[in-house]
Amino acid sequence: MVSAVFHSPAAAAESASPTKPAPAATPAPKAAAPRRPLIDVRALAAAVLPPMAGIALLVGIWALLTMNSTTFPSPAATWDAAVQLFADPFYRKGPNDQGIGWNILNSLQRVAVGFGLAALVGIPLGFLIGRFAVLNRMISPLVSLLRPVSPLAWLPIGLLVFKAANPAAIWTIFICSIWPMVINTAVGVQRVPQDYLNVARVLNLSELTLARKILFPAVLPYMLTGVRLSVGTAWLVIVAAEMLTGGVGIGFWVWDEWNNLNVQHIIIAIVVIGVVGLLLEQALVALAKRFSFDE
Repeated sequence: MVSAVFHSPAAAAESASPTKPAPAATPAPKAAAPRRPLIDVRALAAAVLPPMAGIALLVGIWALLTMNSTTFPSPAATWDAAVQLFADPFYRKGPNDQGIGWNILNSLQRVAVGFGLAALVGIPLGFLIGRFAVLNRMISPLVSLLRPVSPLAWLPIGLLVFKAANPAAIWTIFICSIWPMVINTAVGVQRVPQDYLNVARVLNLSELTLARKILFPAVLPYMLTGVRLSVGTAWLVIVAAEMLTGGVGIGFWVWDEWNNLNVQHIIIAIVVIGVVGLLLEQALVALAKRFSFDE
């Protein structure tokens, strides 16, 4: 006997329709990437902690060595003197009695004038020496002869010629800071690829256009290195020159404090001289990196 199976109309329609695909699973939301901190604590600690540890070690050794000393001041006594000194760094009590701020500014002014004159003369001279072989053979022996001369050996010449202490100090800065700029600029010009010069010759460029469009961009990193070395030399020289010439300046201030047997102020001046020299050098290092084309 044949059995018949009956379906409801709705069931029949479902069986007749094609099979529907199962709905796709909703993807799980991606985990949010961890936000990077605005300040890298590890990098900051690696940059700050070692110098601070070195300074703390120096101060600790200084404190141990001066624990029972009656002639050399301790770190605490020097700190107290520095607080009093910088409470009014720009006082004026006479032409030779002024605050440390005025002394620093006067020294920086002399450095700026002497260094600026050295740049105006040394950089073009370096370009000429590096560009023309005849000038190189003519001037290079003079540079090699005069560059090792001690800075203070030039001071009596300045006093003899200018008859005054201030221009003599500027002259000493000029003559001692010019050599690094001359040498580094000349070396940079000599290292310009010959292909660049060949292209300039094919295009029939004038010397002025060649220097402005080709030599100057290529020589700029060398030139800035010479400038950085020169400003360090200039700041080093001005302290020694002012000790001998007198007037208002950080070098004269150090010598005057020695005459007063104020060793605390001498130590403070040493720190100030070092900090100012470091800031000048770091500023020029940042400038050199800004114009460096190295990857």
